Amino acid sequence: MTEEIRCIGCGAVIQTIDKSKPGYAPESSLEKEDVICQRCFRLKHYNEIQDVPLTDDDFLKILNQLGTKEALIVYVVDIFDFDGSWLPGLHRFVGNNPVLLVGNKADLLPKSLKRERLTQWMRGRARELGLAPTDCVLVSAEKGHSFEALLEKIEEERDGRDVFVVGCTNVGKSTLINRIIKVATGENNVITTSQFPGTTLDKIEIPLDDGSVLVDTPGIINHHQIAHVVDAATLKVISPKKEIKPLVFQLNEEQTLFLGALARFDYTSGGRRSFVVYTSNNLMVHRTKLEKADNLYETQAGKLLYPPGETDVEALPKLVPYTFSIKEKADIVFSGLGWITVPEGGAKVTAWVPDGVSVTIRRSIV
Repeated sequence: MTEEIRCIGCGAVIQTIDKSKPGYAPESSLEKEDVICQRCFRLKHYNEIQDVPLTDDDFLKILNQLGTKEALIVYVVDIFDFDGSWLPGLHRFVGNNPVLLVGNKADLLPKSLKRERLTQWMRGRARELGLAPTDCVLVSAEKGHSFEALLEKIEEERDGRDVFVVGCTNVGKSTLINRIIKVATGENNVITTSQFPGTTLDKIEIPLDDGSVLVDTPGIINHHQIAHVVDAATLKVISPKKEIKPLVFQLNEEQTLFLGALARFDYTSGGRRSFVVYTSNNLMVHRTKLEKADNLYETQAGKLLYPPGETDVEALPKLVPYTFSIKEKADIVFSGLGWITVPEGGAKVTAWVPDGVSVTIRRSIV
């Protein structure tokens, strides 16, 4: 029986027969020491994405294995999109295994946010969402910030066991593991990384010195994130690449903020006050009167209100409203897009997002 070969980029089993299925590689590539599938090759060199027929059930099967093995679970979330990148019910899959919570992309948050307070906030928010992590660590896999502390913490908590790295799509899991491999072996970019959802297709096992393994699992797709309803060009605009510069808006009652043509924030009552917008620096935020908001969206979506552009705005699901009465300082979170901080209670606001995308309220991160 032929030995199974796996793509070093995404973990899929290599096959040479069907180009439309995961793991396809031309026969000539099998002669190389490290085999990479055609999908990973094109993603790595041309930034092209190809859809693959993996279902939510496929992802859940892999998650179901977590509780059956004795391991340390390293759970990676995107600190910029903490709620959007949260996996509901993860605590049901991990069994009795300890969970180390890692907030990635810490370099995107304003430096004025104190890191110690952020990790405290992470711990509290995780508990509110049903998970009690053993510890919380803030890192930037892209920049390598706080990596030594993370590696020490993993080594301490795994206690000779395997390590499973889990998270939803687009949290930077593969970048994080590439950074670990680089520190351990000097190898660069072994695993395919991308801002497109779902680039790891199967488990990737990396041997550790003591015979245990570090396992990269596929990113679980959270369908309520905005990444799943926008085109590739828009995704690039709304995914922050550097430190976010918060925008402060003094709003009167009956005023509206548009986040491009992707979301809308209506301030209906509570007196004049300041609101702070945390989104990608490339996203245009536009203020108008509430009475003019509907007409502005109809006439300017894809033009003045950008992104998406004119050709892509028509494919965007219609915006649907969610109304919140604010009792204390809180964040209104647009899943995958950012958040708006409401500085104190006594306000009434309505947040609009594309149908299917989530919008939530939480204790303020700041």
